[in-house]
Amino acid sequence: MTSSPETSHTAFTRLPIVDISGLFSTDLEDRKRAAMALGRAASEAGFLYLQGHQIAPALIDDLKAATRDFFSQDLERKMSNYIGLSANHSGYVPQGEEEFYNPTVDLKEAYDIGFESSSLMARFVEDASNQWPDNEAFKRAVKAYYDGMLSLSRTLFKGFALALGLPEDTFTRHLSKPPSQLRLLHYFDNPAATENDSGIGAHTDYEFFTILLPTAPGLQVLNGANEWINVPLVDGCFVINIGDMMEVVTSGRWVATSHRVRQVKQERYSFPFFSSLDYETPVAPIQSLLPQGPGAISEPIICGDHLLAQTMQTFRYLKQRVAKGEISLPGKYRELASFGNAGLKDG
Repeated sequence: MTSSPETSHTAFTRLPIVDISGLFSTDLEDRKRAAMALGRAASEAGFLYLQGHQIAPALIDDLKAATRDFFSQDLERKMSNYIGLSANHSGYVPQGEEEFYNPTVDLKEAYDIGFESSSLMARFVEDASNQWPDNEAFKRAVKAYYDGMLSLSRTLFKGFALALGLPEDTFTRHLSKPPSQLRLLHYFDNPAATENDSGIGAHTDYEFFTILLPTAPGLQVLNGANEWINVPLVDGCFVINIGDMMEVVTSGRWVATSHRVRQVKQERYSFPFFSSLDYETPVAPIQSLLPQGPGAISEPIICGDHLLAQTMQTFRYLKQRVAKGEISLPGKYRELASFGNAGLKDG
């Protein structure tokens, strides 16, 4: 397979399947072998199916049940936990709240939570906990799944480090209270959906990588030949994709892959966990991975500031707060969809 001049990705027509069970071995050579497979998929596609992850099926079943129960409520009830009412960017996200790169309204709603004792909004609010509905079963199921994803992301961070020829703790030494986010996404059924009907518009993910659990087809990813490829479900697998900050630290060796959700004819749920490092972690090309290739990113960013800036440029309630002068973007930030392109914006 070949790649286009603009990306390292191949012209893949389906995602590679990677078994990471070796990453849980006590034998370093086993971990390295699994890591190399992980690294190849990251380089060639930026997207992969993940097997051997050791997440208990009960965690997934409980999450799905709690999510369906929450979204089955009427809008007024859900809006009582509207994300704009929170101090730390957690809660219910109604249709139309997020505004990406075009005026099309995505046909979805969501509920967002983060690390319980740390806040994405720490720049403005020193400490704030997640906003939870008055439903202990929901909180218990979602929190247990979040904790499982946090543990899996730690394992994957170690694997990605080994794949890059780095010490195994290169990333995890900065993983104590990350602003990693779990989204519970509900896509509305639309039997007449066409290719132009958007569940969510084309974008890259802001963080290092995403651990995705979908319940129905609809996801599409952009390959190295600039073609949109459908991503069907594979039993027992998560879907992993490289994000903006991994593109930065690898100096463009691994590129954040553009993806979207289209033609959602049936009701669909999706659970992305966006894996980040601690807020103040400097994110810059790792010296051993230099020299950089043409167009690679070189100027450091602060992990939390990047996530915050991208979020503030996307959510309507945060845009309104910026317009009113209540909050402001970090001193330096990237515009949406800027990865793979040059230049930081001054705030």
